[in-house]
Amino acid sequence: MNTLELYRHDFKAMGTPCEIQLFAKVRASAGRAAEAAVADIARLEARYSRYRADSFLSEINRIAAKGGRIKVDDETAGLLNYAATCHEQSGGLFDITSGILRRAWRFDSGALPEQSLIDDLLAKVGWDKVVWAPPVLEFPLPGMEIDFGGVVKEYAADRAAGLCRAAGIRHGMINLGGDIKVIGPRADGSPWRIGIRHPRQKGGLLQTVELSEGAMTSSGDYERCLTIGDVRYGHILNPRTGWPVGHLASVTVIADFCVVAGSASTIAMLKAEAGPAWLESLGLPHLWIDVNGGTGGTLQNAAVHSQ
Repeated sequence: MNTLELYRHDFKAMGTPCEIQLFAKVRASAGRAAEAAVADIARLEARYSRYRADSFLSEINRIAAKGGRIKVDDETAGLLNYAATCHEQSGGLFDITSGILRRAWRFDSGALPEQSLIDDLLAKVGWDKVVWAPPVLEFPLPGMEIDFGGVVKEYAADRAAGLCRAAGIRHGMINLGGDIKVIGPRADGSPWRIGIRHPRQKGGLLQTVELSEGAMTSSGDYERCLTIGDVRYGHILNPRTGWPVGHLASVTVIADFCVVAGSASTIAMLKAEAGPAWLESLGLPHLWIDVNGGTGGTLQNAAVHSQ
């Protein structure tokens, strides 16, 4: 029996450190699979980055700014359909038009934004203000924009895993800045051990899980935040109020796919006090911690969880 070698590739994409670990009989074949995955991640970043003027997302937003319509390709239509489903299932809280609120929130400024600026931006927020009749996306109200930030990185992780599987990889892990998709267990059959970051203890772990299949993502108020007095204002913004969500400090969800785990953890954060009960209703393995340090969820008491 040939032993499988571990191939590891660290890189940066979508503004975050990333890592691919693959087991293969021949390192070169794992390397080719990783190259294909990284190339696809780069393609998606180039296509949907809000930071690149030449991205398709920027083209969409130039149309949105003046009020108009644009025909999109099948892949973009799939992302829009998923975002529309999340909007519906979250009661309007998951909203890809809410990224415009970033203009008010400068997390390096040390100051809260003026309410009048938030109110002006809120007038241009709302998926229900957009007309989505596939494949045509129309913006009747000028000045809006969309942002796939809550979907594309997770979608990229799922696609990367799929490309590696298609290349014959049966044991591996894709980690795009904490959005994790597992391709079977490690070569020796043992699960991958994945730490869940503690939102308040630098370098601390809230929990460790074991995963042999599926995906895990976390959402929290710790990545970009502004602290004034004793109040922490995180980067996840409620599209109804324009203000950062409160109550939950972080949420972790395990699902078959990264896009599902990612949207579920984000929606739970947006639901605030109602988040834990909503997570319970989903039936997915999860863990939450609130801003007061209280924890809950199906992963709370188990040191590890296998899927």
